[in-house]
Amino acid sequence: MDVRLDALTVTAAGRRLISQLSAEAPAGAVTGLVGPNGSGKSTTLRCAYRALRPSAGYVRLDGADLWQLSAREGARRVAALPQEHQVEFDFTAAEVVAMGRTPHQSAFGRDSATDRELCARALRQVDATHLADRGFLTLSGGERQRVLIARALAQQPRVLVLDEPTNHLDIRHQLETLALVRAAGVTALLALHDLNLAAATCDRLYVLSDGKVVAGGKPDEVLTPELVAEVFGVRAHVLAHPVSGAPQLVFDTL
Repeated sequence: MDVRLDALTVTAAGRRLISQLSAEAPAGAVTGLVGPNGSGKSTTLRCAYRALRPSAGYVRLDGADLWQLSAREGARRVAALPQEHQVEFDFTAAEVVAMGRTPHQSAFGRDSATDRELCARALRQVDATHLADRGFLTLSGGERQRVLIARALAQQPRVLVLDEPTNHLDIRHQLETLALVRAAGVTALLALHDLNLAAATCDRLYVLSDGKVVAGGKPDEVLTPELVAEVFGVRAHVLAHPVSGAPQLVFDTL
């Protein structure tokens, strides 16, 4: 499913957070948003999963306006992992993952055998089967992140929107999580702080600054020393990864 952000603008409390922002996440590809703190990454993603209605512009899924879909239909197409999340009650990890099946059930529907299998598979995918009976509030930050990714996968979306999905994860689980996003076979739109992880994972990158897109293209096209210096305020030495050939950056101060 193709995702197009078409001239998105968000204004709040008299301040423009993003302005005329346009980007495209091609079907089946992994598209990343990178930029310094406050550049508009999270605001953009909140529009893409219906948590924030833009002041102007559109989010289109295969040409259809996301905000013209019902909430249930939108949730069947798009699953999100926000940067901030809150679970008020101490559900088990398995119960949290099962919440991902809600858009596919009737108002009073109970989990079917298919629902249970999809949830179990999602936990296996994120290496969290052993957490199934643990209380969510007892989990570490990294364990919670893996359970929430499993919930998104159990939702069986056609689009995954992930805001800093590697937060709280150790390096092994960072790499495994991003490999899982690639292997999921769905359109993925994600924000990452780590430019090296973004370069290694994403088919296409958009660089944001002050709520606008300042560059877009393949990682090796946009992550240039000149752009990194201008947007991030650091000097970057760009090297090729010895295995994948993806650009990898080594930083020092200007």
